[in-house]
Amino acid sequence: MPARIYKPSRTAMSSGTARTKKWVLDFAPDERRELDPLMGWTSSGDTQAQVRLTFDTKEEALEYAEAHGIDAVVLKPKQRRANVRPRGYGENFATDRRGAWTH
Repeated sequence: MPARIYKPSRTAMSSGTARTKKWVLDFAPDERRELDPLMGWTSSGDTQAQVRLTFDTKEEALEYAEAHGIDAVVLKPKQRRANVRPRGYGENFATDRRGAWTH
């Protein structure tokens, strides 16, 4: 069963970096999810899709995959731009602001 090893990026809803420091090993789904006609729930018989393993380093994740015979693909993490400076809300109204701030 193929798997992927990656370092998750931050969510679009927050600027924090929680849960982005560790490497994750996820399994690819083997079968499609099905819609239950009575309740409307989605289900699948694939139990490996529920497994998500975390590791401190990429090497640890690769060693685990090799030791357990898992075919894994490593995805490179996307780097954050270096010129991003954290700013506060009050800086939106600063007098030395380059662009005009309008409603």
